[in-house]
Amino acid sequence: MKSLLSSQPSLPTHITEPRTNLSRSEVTSSLRFYRGRWIGRKKCGLTLNAVSDPATVGQFGISESEFVNPAVSTSYRSSRLPKPNQTVLDAQARVCTGPTQTKPLNEDQAFKVFDTILRSARGELKDEEQVSKAQLGAFFAAMTIRANAFPEATQWSEGEKHAMSNFWPHLVRALPSDVIFVADPEGSIMGVGSSIGPQYVGNGTNDMRLVGALREVLAGGHLGYEEVQGVLRDVLPLNVEDNKCSSGVNETLLSAFLIGQRMNRETDRELKAYCLAFDDQFGLAPVADVRSLTHYGEPYDGNTRFFRSTLFVAAVRSCYGESSLLHGVEWMPPKGGITEEQMLKFMGANTRLTPLQAKELLEDEELGFAYISQREACPSLYSLIGLREHIKKRPPLATTEKVQQFVKARGREAIVAGFYHEGYEEPLLMLMKRRGVHSGLVVKGEEGALSMTTKFRSVNASKGLPVNYCSGFCSLSMDSAFELDGVSRQNFKTEVNAKDFGFEPTDTPRTDRSVSKNIELGLGALRGQKGPAYDRIVLNAGMVDHLLGCDGAEDISTALDRAREAIESGKALKKLLHYIKVSQKMR
Repeated sequence: MKSLLSSQPSLPTHITEPRTNLSRSEVTSSLRFYRGRWIGRKKCGLTLNAVSDPATVGQFGISESEFVNPAVSTSYRSSRLPKPNQTVLDAQARVCTGPTQTKPLNEDQAFKVFDTILRSARGELKDEEQVSKAQLGAFFAAMTIRANAFPEATQWSEGEKHAMSNFWPHLVRALPSDVIFVADPEGSIMGVGSSIGPQYVGNGTNDMRLVGALREVLAGGHLGYEEVQGVLRDVLPLNVEDNKCSSGVNETLLSAFLIGQRMNRETDRELKAYCLAFDDQFGLAPVADVRSLTHYGEPYDGNTRFFRSTLFVAAVRSCYGESSLLHGVEWMPPKGGITEEQMLKFMGANTRLTPLQAKELLEDEELGFAYISQREACPSLYSLIGLREHIKKRPPLATTEKVQQFVKARGREAIVAGFYHEGYEEPLLMLMKRRGVHSGLVVKGEEGALSMTTKFRSVNASKGLPVNYCSGFCSLSMDSAFELDGVSRQNFKTEVNAKDFGFEPTDTPRTDRSVSKNIELGLGALRGQKGPAYDRIVLNAGMVDHLLGCDGAEDISTALDRAREAIESGKALKKLLHYIKVSQKMR
């Protein structure tokens, strides 16, 4: 590559016995939290709304810095995680992305970013103002890949070139050799010959493999299945102590690797490597004795705007023998939105179940669904949460973690996953087939989540695949997908129009990061309260049953009616409340 620079410049709960006639006020007021513990209503009368009020907080002697409101998704971020430098993070949001999405920095932005990096490297910035190793790796990897492989429109702007020509002579003396390698691996980008990049091999055998892989990635190239798996198994899990990686892993190189693979748009073999790398971390997955099991792959970073319905859909489907396994995390960047784990924890459920305990809940005829956290099921991947915040954009794992099987089933299995960016629907379906499930479904729900909406699509809607677009496959045989010849698998693509099935168009309920609001909407719907949340739960339960080819769901109207019956009978609410009670007893 010729030079781009010229020579010129777990909580207890007050829910006890499941009841199907809970009033809306009872549902809301049964949840109380203060100083890290739940409070009974009779003790102080502190309501959920009051606990987030600054005046009330002051009344109980809690400073705002100490106060954490468990109703808001952002409060679930661990305080042990060091925060990234915001100036560089904003720049990463622009440049650490794909060949057509990248937004080059203008001259003022570029000068501000490089000045921040230089001052941090010189030790002039302290604490959260420091630019982390992970940020340096991600930012400079993005700059290098843009120089080497991106189309002209998303390569370096004139402002970026000018800023780099001014700062690089100073940066090359202040930055460590691993960052210089990422910024100029072949010594050809910066216009000033440097032997550091070409000669860099890292420290130790783990670094050597990672450096070798990075040379290909930073040039815009791709890796083989074994290469990706080798790198991941070398470096994970990260051992994080006192906010620092103590396992010897080079955070600069690892973050450059993760963001670089995403910017280059992963190949199928690379995605398979990420998907399957840690399947054997704890041996074979337990097998639940159920006739049907659906694995739900919601985006792990949650919802920030709209109602997230999957937890309540799982309770509905369990009422007629369709078991569901949900999986995720408590909090995940970049969105840091509402997750199933936050909702379950808020309601008092045990969110630290092992795969074996989840298997027991799936087999329990009074339950039939379960949630498992990545923290318990795959600690190697969970250890990356802090690093993922500092690389800003989603890594390949954001795709592959949605296609996991932490528990398997003796009967029919299916995977459902949400997506947002066009082009990832086929790779997701490929991974589902690789998993050997009988049916698979990808849904473009709102915010890239799984929830299909009853909202009318505006003529001014964004281009590309519309919300409610679904694509998938359904096996016509009970044989494993590994044994199917392709003829026995029915592929489909469709756009679900809720109005065709009798739903009135309604705006999606907004929750705006409020965990309690999401729970209020979901429990209200399971109590039979008609409205947009109720409609979405029914629509998503019935349509998933139909599209996956579940027994008794061949006719869409019948599938929707049995979802309504599960709610109207009170069974779905009873299942959810019973889940909270039973999971608490598992330790």
